Amino acid sequence: MSRTTGLNIANRMDRLPISSIHKKVIFALAVAYFFEFADLNTFSYAAPALMKQWDLPMNVIATINSSAFFGMFLGATLGGWLGDKAGRKKAIMIGLVLLSVFSGLNALAWDVWSLSIFRFVTGMAASALLVNANTYIIEFFPKAVRGKYQALAVGIGITGIPITGYVASLVVPMADFGWRLVFVWGALGIFALFGIVKLFEIPRWYEMKGQVSKAKATIEQIEKIVASEKGPLAKPDPEVSVARVTTGKMSDVFKGIYRKRTTILIAVWILQTIAFYGFGSWVPTLLVNQGIDISRTLLYSTLITLGAPLGAFTGAMISDRFERKTNIIASCFFLAIAVFLFGATLNPVMIVIFGFLINYIERTFSSNLYTYTSELYGTEVRSFGQGLTYGIGRASNIIGPFIISFVYTGFGYLNVFILISLVWVLTAAAIFFGPRTSKRSLEEINGTQLNKKFSQSSNF
Repeated sequence: MSRTTGLNIANRMDRLPISSIHKKVIFALAVAYFFEFADLNTFSYAAPALMKQWDLPMNVIATINSSAFFGMFLGATLGGWLGDKAGRKKAIMIGLVLLSVFSGLNALAWDVWSLSIFRFVTGMAASALLVNANTYIIEFFPKAVRGKYQALAVGIGITGIPITGYVASLVVPMADFGWRLVFVWGALGIFALFGIVKLFEIPRWYEMKGQVSKAKATIEQIEKIVASEKGPLAKPDPEVSVARVTTGKMSDVFKGIYRKRTTILIAVWILQTIAFYGFGSWVPTLLVNQGIDISRTLLYSTLITLGAPLGAFTGAMISDRFERKTNIIASCFFLAIAVFLFGATLNPVMIVIFGFLINYIERTFSSNLYTYTSELYGTEVRSFGQGLTYGIGRASNIIGPFIISFVYTGFGYLNVFILISLVWVLTAAAIFFGPRTSKRSLEEINGTQLNKKFSQSSNF
């Protein structure tokens, strides 16, 4: 079965030059990314002070951390479903509001259980926001540069990590309640709403939902704005009838061409989550336990995270220049080396250098992986497929902190980093089996591949 509306939206969007309308999308979503990424690290910055003030052992800190990751699983999955059913823009707005409100509530927590509940809902909102922001960019930007601008938005947004680290280094030591101010800082993301409300809904989504008149009006309005800035637009490629790979049901991500892709992505996101958060979430606490002063630990953590935005910008430079799958695999091997070298030293200069490299390479990796994950699903299930695989990965960190705690307690500091290095190697092995995507239209990746399998019964 195939579909065509006569609007040729895919090719009309793909032939648009980058204009102010694209830049507004990047700015609005980058601000949202800023606070979403900031929230991923707020608890790790607050945890050492919280352990001392509330006299908490590491396993309780692990429990609180795990509650956020379970929230991320539900938020990514349900948020992805909402994005496919209600629209990308509406899902982004809901995620942002919930993220801001519950980040503020984290600051008011009075015991372990209240903080765990607030971290749970904050995690839900953060992952729902991320999944739909990724989907929005992939569907809005032309195929030749979608990887570049996805990574660029992540790069801008990820400055939230070192900036939040700097804020934490100022406010956490200032008073017993200093750790609470880190969460107040995260609540400021609500101001991104002013930019997001002005964005268009994705024409592809309107078309997929059968709202042809809205799809037509939106694409024409977008073209009018771009043409007013760039002059007459190039003629789009002819519309091609695209195979309807899915019916739009959630179960479709486990059928047909998506079955293998979903399996690969689940494996990659599980491994990536354990490796990345095994490093990022635990480094401040592990360094404190190795005898390094908490103020110096926060300083080191802040300097280390400066590599993250630079890595994302590097990811933007290479994302469309080379095959995305290749970029991801190469990054995994470099990460394995850098993580091992980090664990092999307690020299302050080396800690900062290797930690910087880890954050740099990881964000080159993840900026390409965000794009790659979205590309592997059709419009009907793109947000849900991405949300499910990303969410299962985040859910794996429910046990991830306990694994790190177990290895550290039973086998020592260095073995934590040997384990993380091995996980990065396994991540590279998993992504090897995925399809190629660079410079191919979303419809080609998710539609015309099907007619190779069913060429005897379908003509496209």
